[in-house]
Amino acid sequence: MGMGVSGSAGGGRRRRRGGRAAAMHEINITPMVDVMLVLLIIFMVAAPMLTVGVPVKLPQTAAAALPTEQEEPLSVTITADGRLAIQTTEVTDAEMIGKLTAIAAQRKSKKIFLRADGAVAYERVAQVMGALNAGGFNEIAFVTDAAVPSLGAADTSQSGSNGG
Repeated sequence: MGMGVSGSAGGGRRRRRGGRAAAMHEINITPMVDVMLVLLIIFMVAAPMLTVGVPVKLPQTAAAALPTEQEEPLSVTITADGRLAIQTTEVTDAEMIGKLTAIAAQRKSKKIFLRADGAVAYERVAQVMGALNAGGFNEIAFVTDAAVPSLGAADTSQSGSNGG
């Protein structure tokens, strides 16, 4: 009923017969950390390449980004030559609303992200927005590149006044 003191003089480490040390029962986490760091680097490099879509040169604005959502956003893209694409699939003007309605019926949100190349005429963007609105898609968000546009620099180059 009393507590005994260990009889080994070696500070608690006992030796087996034959002079060999007992097996170490500690986990060596160094290899696991190395593997995790390699995986982290691989995912950091690969993640930017996972964005798929129709290549367009988006205009730059100073607007804040929208909060992220659980669903992948439904996007309509207008390319530089005026063609339309839903996500990555090219569609004609006539079939756009029908396909969007079929896709939106399976989704929680009817929000549409409109991506338009900076070279597209405003009239074309307005036509697509009007068709989306007439088709029942009232939540339309513009997708732009996040940057502060230099409005003054663009105006001075067109007016012909150079600073030097």
